[in-house]
Amino acid sequence: MGKTNTTDTGAGATAAEREQERVDSAAGERLSTAPREERPETGPQAGTGVPAMGVVGWIRWFWRQLTSMRVALILLFLLSLGAIPGSLIPQTSVDDLKVQNFKDQHTTLSPIYEKFQLFDVYSSVWFSAIYILLFVSLIGCIVPRTGQFVGQLRSRPPGAPKRLTRLPAYTTWRTEAGPEEVREAALGVLGKRRFRTHTVGDAVAAEKGYLREAGNLVFHVALIVMLVAFAAGQLFKSEGGKLVVEGDGFANTLTQYDDFKSGSLYDTDSLAPFSFVLDDFVGTYEESGPQRGTPRTFEARVKYTEGVEGPERKGVIRVNEPLVVDGTKVYLISHGYAPVVTVRDGKGKVVSRNSVPLLPIDNNITSTGAIKVMDGYRDKNGVKTQLGFKAFFVPTFAGEGKGQMFSQFPGAEYPVLALSAYSGSLGVDSGLPQNVYQLDTSKMKEFKNEDDELLKKMLRPGEKLDLPDGGGSITFDGIEEWASFQISQQPGNGLALGGAVAAIAGLAASLFIQRRRVWVRAVRGADGVTVVEMAGLGRSESAKLPEELGDLAAALITTAPVAPEKPDAPENPDTNEAGSRPVHPAEAPAEGAEK
Repeated sequence: MGKTNTTDTGAGATAAEREQERVDSAAGERLSTAPREERPETGPQAGTGVPAMGVVGWIRWFWRQLTSMRVALILLFLLSLGAIPGSLIPQTSVDDLKVQNFKDQHTTLSPIYEKFQLFDVYSSVWFSAIYILLFVSLIGCIVPRTGQFVGQLRSRPPGAPKRLTRLPAYTTWRTEAGPEEVREAALGVLGKRRFRTHTVGDAVAAEKGYLREAGNLVFHVALIVMLVAFAAGQLFKSEGGKLVVEGDGFANTLTQYDDFKSGSLYDTDSLAPFSFVLDDFVGTYEESGPQRGTPRTFEARVKYTEGVEGPERKGVIRVNEPLVVDGTKVYLISHGYAPVVTVRDGKGKVVSRNSVPLLPIDNNITSTGAIKVMDGYRDKNGVKTQLGFKAFFVPTFAGEGKGQMFSQFPGAEYPVLALSAYSGSLGVDSGLPQNVYQLDTSKMKEFKNEDDELLKKMLRPGEKLDLPDGGGSITFDGIEEWASFQISQQPGNGLALGGAVAAIAGLAASLFIQRRRVWVRAVRGADGVTVVEMAGLGRSESAKLPEELGDLAAALITTAPVAPEKPDAPENPDTNEAGSRPVHPAEAPAEGAEK
């Protein structure tokens, strides 16, 4: 069979090629919903490629940049980058004590951090600016794309290009079936594959993959939902902490919290009415092996009441398994020991008897704290005074002469309480807040032992420390346990979770669904045999497009079979290289090549 070169020469042919390229390029561009840039065609700088920029022009340029997908991704990256110091540096909104300790330990860095608001990242000016710009950028990007996408859904696939051989996936064959019969069969085949189809002239136009752009829009809408949820959570949240000793309880009122923080729009009157009592804390630990001391059971057993006069119910709070009451979550945060001590004066009268929570300082719950007797005690002369004891507690003591006094195991297997005694003014009447775990001895005097040294002693349960000169005593009666809870209400969590799930689903759709168009042209040749051409065009290059087109062609051939080759038929330039044999899309000749 003779070969003809498809490359045309001459000015007329070149202009035709440029026009065809423009049409094909426009067909590809219509697959996208990205906003199109407008170029000025008139004005003093027309033809130079530089727009005439006035105030309005600059505003439009800035708006186009801000609402571009590129800038939205940059802002999203900056937002993620800005959250890093918020995770690594102590935040005032989370723990004031940690922030103060950090400032005391890093006197050089702290002023720099304060200048850049790194102790209040999420309420800082720069983080808020990134947050608001990202919010505006996403909205400005989504609104026009949504309008264009809706317009594409309402429109029909465009007609077939004049030269289907220019498209990336192409096949052709000859059949004895009539053109109308072929087009009707093509409508059926493409319809079964969920293509949107219609007939334009001598060809069937079909399109599929609209969910790709829908997924893209869902992804960006979900980002906005997550931003709104984050803002709502910060503005309307409440969060507080409470340490509860076994047998004690908590009522959800503002005065019951050890510490309480809330968003700027939170109304404290909206605290959910409920209460609970800590019946028992259960903690068991690995006894041996490399994981000795690792918690195996760590739970708080409580009785709680929802509402003012609701029925009492039992519940168990575990790590990451909070108690949920009327939208408020009660988390188990930490655990420790509260030695039970009894203080008596010189006459044997009980001045104080309570359990004193101590603060753990290591994983084996070695604990420190202070025991303060503020009222009721009189010295040997009958003068009212205050007592203070520095306390150091280990639940499992290694024994005297076996290293420092640090616990060997978190369980209370061999508890020992070490005390040192002081008398005088605790400073609680000054009106200044005090740390309950620290003892201010600046206005106190040490109790002295026989060697004129600070009176101190290690006590086992049931033992006591006698104060000198008939000053009374303090007895270590036993141990109770305490648990620390975080009570939080954050309304945006469910919305944020829904947004995250929708974002993942939308991103998956935009990545894995390919939007493509297929055209099937059927025309009767000069010899009366119908010539069928099929071609496909994707929004992006896809290795599956030729394969899909081949499957469509195979399905169509069942209705429009390949016509038998006629040996004596004259050479026809419209016949493909293989005669009547369909050419697989991967074998389709490229534009400008010989065929």
